[in-house]
Amino acid sequence: QVQLVESGGGLVQAGGSLRLSCAASGRTFSSYTMGWFRQAPGKEREFVAAIRWSGGLTFYTDSLKGRFTISRDSAKSTVYLQANSLKPEDTAVYYCAAGTPIGTSNPLGYNYWGQGTQVTVSS
Repeated sequence: QVQLVESGGGLVQAGGSLRLSCAASGRTFSSYTMGWFRQAPGKEREFVAAIRWSGGLTFYTDSLKGRFTISRDSAKSTVYLQANSLKPEDTAVYYCAAGTPIGTSNPLGYNYWGQGTQVTVSS
């Protein structure tokens, strides 16, 4: 069965960096889009970034472009999210997702989700 396992979250001071990882298994993801979303308490799930597994085309939400970078390692079946210059408002649970969405930012287009990893940024 398909599994997406996130790791790399934690507590970091404002201005710091984290690299989140999403290990994917259970099927071939070459035709899939891999996405990162986040959800803060009391807020809706928000699109962060996505990458096409084949070809590596990337997509970002405008407000995070330049601070967050998505990448993948096909040999390890792992997708990464490098988050730099973190701010307290980046505090959220970060989720990895896989699917074939028509619009990469729509969570409804993703079939598989990980359990999430908590990122907490202190001021």
